[in-house]
Amino acid sequence: MDSHILAFWGGFVGPYGSIKGVLDPYWPTLVVATVVSLFATPVASFIAFKVGILDLPDEAVKTHKRPTAYLGGVAVLVGFLAAMLLGVVLVADAIGPESPAIRIIYAICAGAVVATLVGLIDDVKDIRPWQKLIGQGICAVFLVAAGIKPDLQPLSGIVGVSLPPLLHDIVAYVVVLFFVLGATNSLNLLDGLDGLCAGVTAIITLGFLVLAIHLATWATDTSVDAVRIVVGLALVGSVFGFLMFNRHPAAIFLGDAGSILLGFIMASMMMLMATNSTRWWFASVVIFGLPILDTTTALIRRVINKRPIMKSDRGHIYDQMIDRGMPLERTVAVNYLLAGLYVLLGVVGAVFLRTRHAVILYLAIAVVSLLIVWRKGFFKMSGLRGAVRS
Repeated sequence: MDSHILAFWGGFVGPYGSIKGVLDPYWPTLVVATVVSLFATPVASFIAFKVGILDLPDEAVKTHKRPTAYLGGVAVLVGFLAAMLLGVVLVADAIGPESPAIRIIYAICAGAVVATLVGLIDDVKDIRPWQKLIGQGICAVFLVAAGIKPDLQPLSGIVGVSLPPLLHDIVAYVVVLFFVLGATNSLNLLDGLDGLCAGVTAIITLGFLVLAIHLATWATDTSVDAVRIVVGLALVGSVFGFLMFNRHPAAIFLGDAGSILLGFIMASMMMLMATNSTRWWFASVVIFGLPILDTTTALIRRVINKRPIMKSDRGHIYDQMIDRGMPLERTVAVNYLLAGLYVLLGVVGAVFLRTRHAVILYLAIAVVSLLIVWRKGFFKMSGLRGAVRS
């Protein structure tokens, strides 16, 4: 464990040797993503008002006071793609133009474009769930085709069943699709307050970056290490630039285009962690813990209260905080802190604990989280403004 700690804090381990050595080739992606997103967001807002792609308040689920631009996801995509294309050049220079990392970056870019288009169509013209599922399935295909899928053989060894190669690939695709669907829908549900989804995404991505940097100092897989860092820096920068205009009172919203885009990239990062071992995969899931907790709470609450599972409501954890008297800005800040706590616990378990101890910690986190939600009454809807509205 001591050598891992030294590596994490910049010890000379692996071909790069330090955190600085890992980040040096790729830090321009962060700058480009931030700057492009800062300029693209007001342009997207202007276009949204010109063509009428607006989110209108309805005093029920949508409680903002005025029509708000709905093209934030497109602005984030522009910043992200600009940084990722720069990342291709930087990766080619750092580890060679024939590196598999370049193919992976292109695959993630293609999936990001499809994810944004699916969400944008849903923003402009509501589409059916199965149509959205097809789009998300295509996104998952890009990842699997580029080799970004979990290695299930260690799990096969645990249950004593070895999967044939074809069946392994099929199951791996189903797992990737599950993560894409889960992450996109979780962030969609979390996108309910000004700055909440974008800010939480930035915090989670910083957690992924910590894991990526640690793995890169050990040179676990030079190509995948480079992709994890480039994607992480590109996403942090593009989200941060957008967040400057999405803070309360928000001038622009992510929309489904943005939440599906961010969810796809989050799923991509978790799958990139899964290429190493289940330890890092589990850690990435814990880092993504706040959106998972909110989605799980929403599903359980709707079942308990016999509400339609797919029906929008104002009973999410953050909604109930506001309904109980917490100001919006403080609610967002509390959720940022909660997201940061999950990030901290996920990183600690992966970097400083043995695998079996990390798994125990992660299971305890899940149980304690649900117990706290239950004790605080977040599974109930009676007496709250969060009752489902027509």
